[in-house]
Amino acid sequence: MPSYHPHPAVRPATADDQATVERLWLMFRHDMSEFGGQLPHPDGTFRSDRLRSAFHDPDWAAYLITSDERPAGLAFVRGLAGPARVLNSFFVVRGARRSGIGLRAAREVVARHPGPWEVAFQDANAGAVAFWRRVATELAGDDWSEERRPVPNRADLPPDVWISFDAGGPARVRTGPSPTWPRRNRRAWW
Repeated sequence: MPSYHPHPAVRPATADDQATVERLWLMFRHDMSEFGGQLPHPDGTFRSDRLRSAFHDPDWAAYLITSDERPAGLAFVRGLAGPARVLNSFFVVRGARRSGIGLRAAREVVARHPGPWEVAFQDANAGAVAFWRRVATELAGDDWSEERRPVPNRADLPPDVWISFDAGGPARVRTGPSPTWPRRNRRAWW
């Protein structure tokens, strides 16, 4: 656990932030390669279609997470015009993890887009499993669900785990301690 007290902030990423977000994206894709066995392209990069969409598609939003004004992570949201927002990519650098930055950043990103939400993650990523269950509970109380869905066009991968909840606005955000898993209204997939 870090010995410092971070001052996190979340803000929309601008064109001036694109190079920073691209470097964070490489770290994120490197971390995720553990769960899908992907190797970088010959030039050392990973797939970047989501990165391009986050900056250029009007149905997407890119956020830069900072700690004491230094880059600490990113969040990409898609489906802004659809029935549910999807937290497409979410990443906090290893040096900032377990400091509370991720939970605060997730709360702030969701608060910017009230309504139905979906978040996908890999079951093999134990940290993500615990984190997203905690986020859903903090934001929606007991009113969230979890299910497995096949990864589109990737029959070679295990299904993703999807959490769905409705963040109806600031009044729904919980600030107290998280209730313990498991709770009612959650579709178990094991």
